[in-house]
Amino acid sequence: MEDVQIILSALWIALMLTYLLGDVLRIFSGDFKDGKLAGMKISPNMWLGIAILMVIPILMIILSLLLPYSLNKWTNIVVAIIFFVFNSIGLPNYPSTYDKFLILVGLGLNVLSVWFAWNWI
Repeated sequence: MEDVQIILSALWIALMLTYLLGDVLRIFSGDFKDGKLAGMKISPNMWLGIAILMVIPILMIILSLLLPYSLNKWTNIVVAIIFFVFNSIGLPNYPSTYDKFLILVGLGLNVLSVWFAWNWI
């Protein structure tokens, strides 16, 4: 049982590092415009919403190790599916090839999370 918990936690870590790599590349490539997202000025409340959204995978790293079996299994499945859908919807909006590649990597990590949680006995 602990092996699957560690795998799930590692998948969430990999997802967070993939998101971080995308952010770093976006800054260094010049695709990042200060205070804007997709060319649109973002309000403080929207930044808060983005921060909350990005904290969820960080919490999943910890929850994958701490939650009891049944709750852990279903939490990983549901959250990974939510992130898969969210990123799938946003995929066409990314202009850079590196962004699309990293989103596809993230989608693959989400699929692996669902697969490991679903097959967890």
